[in-house]
Amino acid sequence: MAILDIRRSRELKLVQSPLHSCSSLANFPQRVSRVPSYQGTSTFGRLLKLNRDVPGGSLEGENFKWVYVRQSLTDWTTYTAGLIYMGCGGGLYASSLFLPTILAELGYKTVRAQLLSVPPYAAAALLTIVIGYIGDRTKQRGICAIVVSPLGIIGFIMLLTSNSAGVKYAATFLAAMGIYPCILNTITWVANNTFGQYRRGVTLGVAMGWANLQGVIISNVYRGADAPRFIPGHAVVTGYLALLFGGSVLHYVLLRRKNKTRRVMASDYWAVW
Repeated sequence: MAILDIRRSRELKLVQSPLHSCSSLANFPQRVSRVPSYQGTSTFGRLLKLNRDVPGGSLEGENFKWVYVRQSLTDWTTYTAGLIYMGCGGGLYASSLFLPTILAELGYKTVRAQLLSVPPYAAAALLTIVIGYIGDRTKQRGICAIVVSPLGIIGFIMLLTSNSAGVKYAATFLAAMGIYPCILNTITWVANNTFGQYRRGVTLGVAMGWANLQGVIISNVYRGADAPRFIPGHAVVTGYLALLFGGSVLHYVLLRRKNKTRRVMASDYWAVW
């Protein structure tokens, strides 16, 4: 049954990943055709109020220009964001492929197995809320990503090295808790450090599209022939999570250097005047 699930999941990922990468959203709330116009306008007004005092965050007075696309594609933050989100995407797609096999090893089937697949995701959801709160309060989302992502690496190392179904089930908690908080944290982190709505849209689009394409790879490294340990698949995902951690460190260090350069330039400017 677990092997059949893996095959079906693989086929589903092959269809989902390109579709997600090619999907598009409306530019502004009032342009969404599926909500009443007054609701869209109201939402747009709230967004304007929230973004009015944010540098580079204004939603009005900026028209699309291809130069924004070029600026985004030549900005290093686009590619470090893609590296981070690539690690998130690889781990995200993998978690649903091997968990049914672990539950089958524990002797659970059908409804009970479905129920026991919930706790790892519930723990990850709670930690996502906590990390979101801490990141908003401290404005240190880079530190949050660097601290949380090793949990996923530890979880997948446990999956690689243990034969015990109980240990592997516990490892899924760490794996989920090291991946899911980083997804939303990364989106906010990158968005807050990319100025201009169109540049921000391109940067996030490139990062998310690249992450979604990782489902094609992940669905092919988890093979039924490798059950129940899935060593090749777990090894590949461990590498993905190493990219998540390393990309977070690199992005954080480069942003700090960029901020330091801006402060030096600002102090030189005032010294001249």
